[in-house]
Amino acid sequence: MQNLEHHECWALLRTVSVGRLAVLVDGQPDIFPINYTVDGGTLVFRTGAGTKLAAASGGAAVALEADGVDAVSGLAWSVVVKGPAKAITGTEGILDSAALYLFPWQAGKKDTFVRVSPGTVTGRRFKVTAPMTWWTQLSGAAKAAPE
Repeated sequence: MQNLEHHECWALLRTVSVGRLAVLVDGQPDIFPINYTVDGGTLVFRTGAGTKLAAASGGAAVALEADGVDAVSGLAWSVVVKGPAKAITGTEGILDSAALYLFPWQAGKKDTFVRVSPGTVTGRRFKVTAPMTWWTQLSGAAKAAPE
């Protein structure tokens, strides 16, 4: 495993547009898939009214994780950005955000842009082991429900 430098993390975040947003909801962790874009050293995503917006606004602490793998080299990476999230308000801020061409993948009204300002950015790169070492025929077997 190799820890990534700050600039490498940002370069990798720019190569993908889908990640997972971790928030606290009623004192419990929850995770939402989001599509995002990098904007001037911050991350921006769109959402609508609901649990995700309520949990990821007003300066609430969040974590956003994105990852990828190069199938040819077998190298995978994972980057985590932690920091406060705030809904973007004000005419200028909203117009600037609209210029990012960030469109939600899921249908519905997603008219709020949220900015995650990084407090920490960490990442690592690692070699994916051959599937023979972690996948077995039993991996897809039906399992009994937990009692």
